[in-house]
Amino acid sequence: MRREFKLPDVGEGLTEAEIVRWHAKPGDTVKVNQIVVEIETAKSIVELPIPWDGVVSGLMADEGQTVDVGRPIIAVDTDEPDDASGNGAQAGAADRVGPADAGAVGAADADRIEALADDLVPRPPAEGAVEPGAHGSPAPKEERQAVLVGYGVKTGATKRRPRKSRPDGPAESPVIPATPESPVIPATPVANPSRVEVTVPSGPAALDTPRRVAVLAKPPVRKLAKDLGVDLTTLAGSGPHGSITRDDVHAAAEGPAPRATTQPGERAITQQGEEERIPVKGVRKMTAQAMVASAFTAPHVTEFLQLDVTETMEAVRRLRTLPDFAEVKVSPLLLVAKAVLTAARRYPMINSSWDEAAQEIVVKHYVNLGIAAATPRGLVVPNIKSAHRLSLPELAAELGRLTETARAGRTQPAEMAGGTITITNVGVFGVDTGTPILNRGEAAILAIGQIRDMPWVVDGELAVRKVTTLALSFDHRIVDGELGSLFLRDVGAMLEDPLRMLAWS
Repeated sequence: MRREFKLPDVGEGLTEAEIVRWHAKPGDTVKVNQIVVEIETAKSIVELPIPWDGVVSGLMADEGQTVDVGRPIIAVDTDEPDDASGNGAQAGAADRVGPADAGAVGAADADRIEALADDLVPRPPAEGAVEPGAHGSPAPKEERQAVLVGYGVKTGATKRRPRKSRPDGPAESPVIPATPESPVIPATPVANPSRVEVTVPSGPAALDTPRRVAVLAKPPVRKLAKDLGVDLTTLAGSGPHGSITRDDVHAAAEGPAPRATTQPGERAITQQGEEERIPVKGVRKMTAQAMVASAFTAPHVTEFLQLDVTETMEAVRRLRTLPDFAEVKVSPLLLVAKAVLTAARRYPMINSSWDEAAQEIVVKHYVNLGIAAATPRGLVVPNIKSAHRLSLPELAAELGRLTETARAGRTQPAEMAGGTITITNVGVFGVDTGTPILNRGEAAILAIGQIRDMPWVVDGELAVRKVTTLALSFDHRIVDGELGSLFLRDVGAMLEDPLRMLAWS
């Protein structure tokens, strides 16, 4: 039987994802839990396993395409018998309804089976339950009706459409005009369709009563049209049966006006080659939204502290020689993280958040330490859960794992949720300091600048020392100038003399 795997919601109510890379192609044999596709959500790259054994019969989305949650993306032919699956539901229902042969159920019998479906099928799952074949996707919120087993759960109140048959070919679903009483329902996606139906305005009441137009074009032609910014619904096809060809698309694109527009999810360059438009999506889109929300919600204050970290660099060198750190990477960031954890325990209000709805400050007596990481797909801020409970070697191991996962684009949404305070290391880019924006929902973020040799006064004499600059941004609704200054001063003191970490731990 043929089974279709739907794009699941992989975390926190996401509505869409981009197909990044397929690991299977039509004709491949797949096993349960085998990774078949990588997707990019608004938060990370996620690998999706297939829930069945079988043979891939079709890929229903292209690499680079953005797909809505709940839409089928791959079809698999399995060896399961029809009566144990959704596609065999009508046959099984026919056996229960009457003695007629299930393989010869006619239109009248099928109507009778559909009419009795409510009695034959258990009630649909409760709101939010996982539906069969959705692999973790949440149930829709609309009113739900019972249907035949294996055919999913219908949403809304829809009318049964009369069956049509064509003497010269397979039946084709009619195109129903959209009205307020009968909304347009998209056709079921199939692998590599050649006919696409789109809704376009028509007539004086176009805004209220759209109509649907069938566009006949092959997938490569549709992709070319997207790349060139050509609306297929405006073209008259010159190919067989009125289909649109590549020449039709090129002719439309080479009109008198240069085109600089692009369809969602595509990259386009103007004819002059002087501009490039990059769609904002995935991790970059999520980061932009979060930064805007943070910058215009929390009143930011930033303080700076330049300090001598020569002793910290010496401590890092000595830690690298200890057996406990033989399998982990030891960097100055490790001691900065330890200093932040220690100072956060001394000043708990720095590790808190503002609850606007309740008009309360939520002080957190645990630290989920965020580490901002630059990746090819944008900035991500995974966090180390309960970092305050970790020993120094354990903290070093978690920093290494978190950084490698982020750079590989494998950070999962759960790893970026629930952060309480963040560190961003701008020094790795050769920058002295900056004014970091708070990670949304947090009260403070610490930026570390590059560590470099500078002249410094030591015991009244000029010397060359390892110097860096710290920048602390904080939410002034929660953290006043005194608290922010004390926290920053103590972090700096521990980095100037790492023995203070022992004294204050």
